[in-house]
Amino acid sequence: MSRAQAIKKSKGRSIKEELEKRGIIVQAKGKKTLKEEMPEAYKDVADVVDVVHGAGLALKVARMRPIGVIKG
Repeated sequence: MSRAQAIKKSKGRSIKEELEKRGIIVQAKGKKTLKEEMPEAYKDVADVVDVVHGAGLALKVARMRPIGVIKG
């Protein structure tokens, strides 16, 4: 989804708390800048990696997970 859509859909949610519950450290300038980082705003990285690998553009070599978000 777009950043504008993410901001609208994040109303009433604590994105910082949601990310921290997933073990992701969060540092942001303000709530608005953090709203666009809601997990639903991103494509599933596994799907993206599979497509890139399948197209021969890159090889899978490691699985990573986010540990931090810095905004603003």
